Amino acid sequence: MGAIQRARILVGAALLTGLTACATQPPAAPPPPVTQTPPAPAAPPPFPPPTHPGLTLAAVGDMMLGTDFPENILPDDDGLAFLDAVTPILSKADVTFGNLEGVLQDGGEPVKQCKDKRICFLFRTPARYATYFKLAGFDLLSLANNHARDFGEEGRSSSMAALDAAGIHHSGREGTVASFVVNGRRIAMVAFAPNVGSNSLNDPQIGLPLVADLAAKHDIVIVSFHGGAEGNGAEVLPFAREIFAGEDRGNVVEFAHSMIDAGADIVLGHGPHVARPMELYRDRLIAYSLGNFATYYGISVEGIRGIAPILLVTLDDEGKFVEGRIEPTIQIRPAGPAPDPARGVIRLLQTLTTTAFPNGDLTIADDGTLARRNPP
Repeated sequence: MGAIQRARILVGAALLTGLTACATQPPAAPPPPVTQTPPAPAAPPPFPPPTHPGLTLAAVGDMMLGTDFPENILPDDDGLAFLDAVTPILSKADVTFGNLEGVLQDGGEPVKQCKDKRICFLFRTPARYATYFKLAGFDLLSLANNHARDFGEEGRSSSMAALDAAGIHHSGREGTVASFVVNGRRIAMVAFAPNVGSNSLNDPQIGLPLVADLAAKHDIVIVSFHGGAEGNGAEVLPFAREIFAGEDRGNVVEFAHSMIDAGADIVLGHGPHVARPMELYRDRLIAYSLGNFATYYGISVEGIRGIAPILLVTLDDEGKFVEGRIEPTIQIRPAGPAPDPARGVIRLLQTLTTTAFPNGDLTIADDGTLARRNPP
């Protein structure tokens, strides 16, 4: 065999060996996946620091700025200036609260049926009126009362949507609370009433755990309630369960004390359409009724029904009462509420509070100043 032939054989063998090796070599393992640590969730932005100690609160009672059902009974200027005279007072507090009677709704038919129109009323205020509350300084409204469902739950849903659009917090429908931050503090408000679909005033198994849970998660808890009898004579606190127009309107003293025991820092009552006494209980303030504040017809403002307080209160960082003041107002139709130079509601509250709580720790001075009888 010649040299050239042997060389060809060797090259062929080498090529065959290489091809065989390529055919039998397992494929290379894929590279291990590159693992990436997911980014940590962003920390919630810190609350803005407080600009002053504690919290200042303004609170008023019942409000209904006009109704267009069953006929148009709205202010001549569409309600735009109805609250102007009291806006400078309302707008200064960190939080301003009131009770909204009726619904904020455009159109719709009522669900509540009135048999006796002398004592039964339906209120439907145009949704745009939510803006008027905001312009007056309101941050927080109760939707727990006997008129919140005049147009069914759809009506209350409309009220909630209108207030949301205006930037006003609210509570009232069963299970709802308002939760927000003011002056670097976590604030909660829950509103109660004895009426269907509202956070129940008369069921402590609902209210007590709800308030206790809010107190564990917030710095200051506000409780609002719509309860008690109505009209002249209802200004006297009965210290008993009250039945009015066939409804169980609750034992408001028992309720208010239990709410503070559960963790509430202030309790604000409304519903009787007249002012009721105030009390300091465990260093927390209770206003048993803030009366009629701003009601354009449909609700009487005769006599004591037409005078009402703007309650101004300062709470410390723990929610305890520090100081307060009553700004007296009066409503003379067709105007809205205005400061009352006669200070009628101050004198009324002095008498009612002293009579109801003769040994109580709250004093009301002639100029409306609220103070402890025995300072700490």
